Amino acid sequence: MIIKTLLTGHSRGLGDALARDLLGRGHHLLGLGRSGNAALAHDFPQHFSEQALDLSDLAALTRWLAGVQLRDFLADADQAVLINNAGMLQPVGPLGSQGDADIARALALNLGAPLILADAFVAATGHCTDRRIVHISSGAARNAYAGWSVYGATKAGLDQHARAVALEQLPGLRIASLAPGVVDTDMQAEVRASDAADFPQHARFAALKADGQLSTPASAARRLADHLLGERFGQSVDGDLRSL
Repeated sequence: MIIKTLLTGHSRGLGDALARDLLGRGHHLLGLGRSGNAALAHDFPQHFSEQALDLSDLAALTRWLAGVQLRDFLADADQAVLINNAGMLQPVGPLGSQGDADIARALALNLGAPLILADAFVAATGHCTDRRIVHISSGAARNAYAGWSVYGATKAGLDQHARAVALEQLPGLRIASLAPGVVDTDMQAEVRASDAADFPQHARFAALKADGQLSTPASAARRLADHLLGERFGQSVDGDLRSL
């Protein structure tokens, strides 16, 4: 069986770990992101390809989708998977200090690109009897944090998108928006580097690192991949991966 996976944000952190896990399982994987991943290209030359694309530039994304690369990549798939992993935390801070350009970029990368890619993915996979979409969400989608109004709103949007699409019951399609837990990535380092005046929960997140309570990217990726490829995927449309 040929499994084709489209993964955004594959160059580092959870995205890199997911790519390695899935390529190790025999998936053919196309990575989308601003930065390439030379190590993946070296380690998996036959099954890995990538496209340099700034997903916060929705005009560039739509131009790329007007081409044939995505359709050609998915054309011979027996099972097709889309993982919307790319995202950004900024802008962090109270309303009135966030900045229009940073808000627009976060909305495009965290919410606009995943919705556009999901639509294109479904349009290109009508021949597949098994197709799956997972949005990488966050606990911030379900719990409000001062300073994270933009980040939380975009992640909540992914949750609601998954809920609505699930109700459409499209043939062969399963979808979920899942929070992977607190993972030791560059984003968590960014959280710890933030000003406590902008993010009042700063001390709590710093303590998670100090107390060794962060998951490694590899362990979070393995747990996510096991669930994503399992029979129970899609039964819980939104939630925390650690409780599934």
